[in-house]
Amino acid sequence: MKIRVGSCPDSWGVWFPSHEKQTPWTRCLDEMAAAGYAGTELGPTGYLPTDYDTLRTALDSRGLDLIGATLSGDMCSDEGVKAVMDTVDLLGPIQVKFPDARYMVLFTDVYTDLETGELIHPASIDGEGWKQFCANIQKVSDYAKEKFGLTVVYHPHAQTYCESEEQIERLLNDTTVQLCFDTGHHVYGGGDPVAFFRKHHDRIPYLHLKDCNQKLRDQIKHEGLSFVKAVSMGLMCEPGSGAVDFSDMYKALQEVDYDGWVVVEQDMFPCPFDQPFPIAKRTRAFLASVGMK
Repeated sequence: MKIRVGSCPDSWGVWFPSHEKQTPWTRCLDEMAAAGYAGTELGPTGYLPTDYDTLRTALDSRGLDLIGATLSGDMCSDEGVKAVMDTVDLLGPIQVKFPDARYMVLFTDVYTDLETGELIHPASIDGEGWKQFCANIQKVSDYAKEKFGLTVVYHPHAQTYCESEEQIERLLNDTTVQLCFDTGHHVYGGGDPVAFFRKHHDRIPYLHLKDCNQKLRDQIKHEGLSFVKAVSMGLMCEPGSGAVDFSDMYKALQEVDYDGWVVVEQDMFPCPFDQPFPIAKRTRAFLASVGMK
């Protein structure tokens, strides 16, 4: 088994290419390296440089590897799929120059606006809508593989059309796509992340390590609050303080001889600029204490 521990801009409160409430990208990378992480995802397209030479210099100077890219959009519309594939075309030529950056993490849009929390998509889909959703995810996956040799891993996510265990297993049934498995979002969807990983590890080559406050999750579900509001209340909490058993997760990784990256991702938008770094250091020490050195 070989595990490398990385992080991503999301753990520094980054949800958008640019935003006045977000940590500047240079500070984000400085603190990520200082906290002891080995690599990073690109985050929202345009947050980190998309010029290869600039990005390579920024990462090399801090001893960070590029792990992968992030794709997001409305996977139920032709326009959304085209926009995602345009991002593949933009990032693919850059990503293939980094040996460890084999994955593109695909999110579908949450059904509430990330700034306002207002409903912008139907809260559920079925029938032909679900078939189109799956077909579009498969289309993006096939495109990235055929054009750049990159693997798209789909990220089940809170308040999207694929968040519960039943929905995730349906997606696995209806596509050949592999998963970016997020432990915190899995708790939010009502599942047991360690048991699910053990059951479906052959479709999970890539992990996001995240924790979830179970009591707050239950309150949010009961009150019907938006994901944006939930995050601002501390839904995705510091690893080790929520519902995820990371010691058992590490045992599950050992059992399947996991070989790859695990990426710490803690949703914290918005947050003060001085908040992420201490959390990042504590999280790295905590993961090392359960075996993820």
